[in-house]
Amino acid sequence: MNEMDAHLLIIDDDERIRTLLQKFLMRNGFLVTAARDAAHARRILSGLDFDLIVLDVMMPGEDGVSLTKSLRETRAVPILLLTAKGETGNRIEGLEAGADDYLAKPFEPKELLLRINAILRRMPEAPTDHTTPKVLSLGGIRYDMERGEMWQGEELVRLTATEMQLMKIFSASCNEPISRAKLVEELGRDRGQAQERAVDVQITRLRRKIEEDPKQPRYLQTVRGAGYMLAPE
Repeated sequence: MNEMDAHLLIIDDDERIRTLLQKFLMRNGFLVTAARDAAHARRILSGLDFDLIVLDVMMPGEDGVSLTKSLRETRAVPILLLTAKGETGNRIEGLEAGADDYLAKPFEPKELLLRINAILRRMPEAPTDHTTPKVLSLGGIRYDMERGEMWQGEELVRLTATEMQLMKIFSASCNEPISRAKLVEELGRDRGQAQERAVDVQITRLRRKIEEDPKQPRYLQTVRGAGYMLAPE
């Protein structure tokens, strides 16, 4: 995706932060819409689609984690959470809810810009007409490698931007284990134990969409001492 064409939704109850972010991101080529809370965001989302949502966690009424969980029921739009809570547990909670990334306040606007662009780059490219789709079989799940789409029967399985990128990484190296550190690097994240734990969370969420029994994975396997491996049929 061309980041310059992206339409972002900023959701933050702090008017000052909301306005500053909107102006900064617009100066950097994005189309930006802003919402003051979850209810306002829902009204906007009822009529518009976005390429990425920047969402504050601590808001009056419905908080950002709750809104993320709700949006994930029907939408695969990438979500970047802004949180004043620096503890790893709170960040993991956001990832488990379906967020693709998080950024702790206070932050440098340039870092936010870098993270937004990194997420958008992870979105799959549209396939060209002359390509022949390559499809992996994962039991009742089919994964179209060219389109970056996952299907269960005739139903499209909704994947987040991070899940799409993970499937792209794994499908390019089927039956080969990939270390957690390598996955962190491929996802464009800072290295460290916290990020490796975040990858574990994303793997758990992806398994729920692939496996009949996520606790005993058959296709997205854990390889002791080596990382994770996709083993299609």
